[in-house]
Amino acid sequence: MVVALVLTLLQGAVPPAFDSAVLGGIQQGVYPGAVLVVGRHDTILFAKGYGHLTWSPTSPAVSVDSTFWDVASLTKVVATTPALMLLLEQGKVSLDSPVVHYLAEFKSPGTSGITVRHLLTHTSGLRATLPLREAPDSAAALRMVLTTVPVAPPGTRMVYSDLNAILLGEIVRHVSGQTLDAFVTRAIYAPLGLDQQMLFRPPKRLVPRIAPTNLWRGHPIAGVVNDPSAGMLGGVSGNAGVFATARGLARFAQFMLNEGALPDRPRLLKKETVHQFTQIAVPARRGVSARTLGWEALPTGEETSSAGTIFGPHSFGHTGWTGTSLWIDPDRDLFVLLLTNRAYAPRVRGSFTKLKEVRGRVADAAARAIDALGR
Repeated sequence: MVVALVLTLLQGAVPPAFDSAVLGGIQQGVYPGAVLVVGRHDTILFAKGYGHLTWSPTSPAVSVDSTFWDVASLTKVVATTPALMLLLEQGKVSLDSPVVHYLAEFKSPGTSGITVRHLLTHTSGLRATLPLREAPDSAAALRMVLTTVPVAPPGTRMVYSDLNAILLGEIVRHVSGQTLDAFVTRAIYAPLGLDQQMLFRPPKRLVPRIAPTNLWRGHPIAGVVNDPSAGMLGGVSGNAGVFATARGLARFAQFMLNEGALPDRPRLLKKETVHQFTQIAVPARRGVSARTLGWEALPTGEETSSAGTIFGPHSFGHTGWTGTSLWIDPDRDLFVLLLTNRAYAPRVRGSFTKLKEVRGRVADAAARAIDALGR
C-alpha cells in the first residue's frame, strides 16, 4: 500500500519538479544528456532519460536501460569499496593493518603507519593526486603511487585523494590474486546479476551506447575512461574506470539499502559489514565532508551540497567528475541516482557548481515526496 501511494505521488506532483531540475541543466548548457532514477530497497519509483548523448539532436537519446556512463569516482564506492568489504569478511584484509603488509613496495618515509582504514577514510596523509600522465608507461605510473611520500601524518586530516583508492585497488589485486576488474566482476557483479550492466574497459560494440565525456579534434570520445590517472593505469583503477547503466547502478543502490543483498539474489555481504562501512568514521570539519569507510557522508561541507538540504544524518553517497552522483538515505529507504556527462563540452561556465544545484534540487524533491507519506 505504501509503495502504491508513493508511486501515485511520484507520478503526480513530483515528476514536474524532477523534469524542471534535470531539463534545466540541459537548457543551461551544463550537460547534453542525463538519467534520473529514484527508488527504495524493493522498487524503482521514478526512472527517466533526458536529452541526447551529445549536443546534436540527431545523436542517440539517453536511455535508462541501454546508455552506459563513465561513472568516474563512483568507481570508488561501487567497485573498490565493496571489494574491500568482501575481503574483510573473508579474513583476507584487516582495516587496521599497515598498507605495507599487503604492498611491500609501499615503504617510503612516513608510510609505515598508514593503514587500510586510513585509505578508506582519506586520512592517509597522501596528497590528492600525482602527475601520472608524465610516466612513460603504466608500470612507472604505479611505481609513482607506491613510492609516494605522505605530506601529513596519517590520521591527522582528511584530504580526498585518488591515490588512496588506487592503493586500495592494488591491495585487492595482491590479496585476491586477480585484477580489480576481474575480482569485482566475479565476486560482486556476477552474483548480483550486474555483470552486463557494470564493467571496466567496455568492448567496442558498446561504444555507440556510451555517453561521451571528451572531444578529440571535434569528435566525441566515448568508452575510454576520462580520468587521466586511471587511463595511465590501463583503464582499471581503484579510483575510476567503471562504466555502467543507470539500471545497473540503481540495482547496486538497492543492494546497499538492503544491507548487502538483493531481494532476488543470495546474500552477498553481512548486514553488520554494511553498517560498519556506512557509519561516519571521520566527522565533518569546516569545508571538509564527513566520511564513512569509502563513502562521503553528511554534512558535505559545501555551500551547495549534491545531497540537497533534506537528506538525513545517516545518508551516504558519492559523486564523479564526469557528472555522476548517487546518494542514499537509509532512514527514508531512499536513493537518488543522477547520471550526466557534464565533462562532455559543457556550454556554460561553472558547470560543476550548476550540476550540484541540479543534484540538490532532485534530492530535495525526492525526500519531500517520501516525507509527505510519513516515510
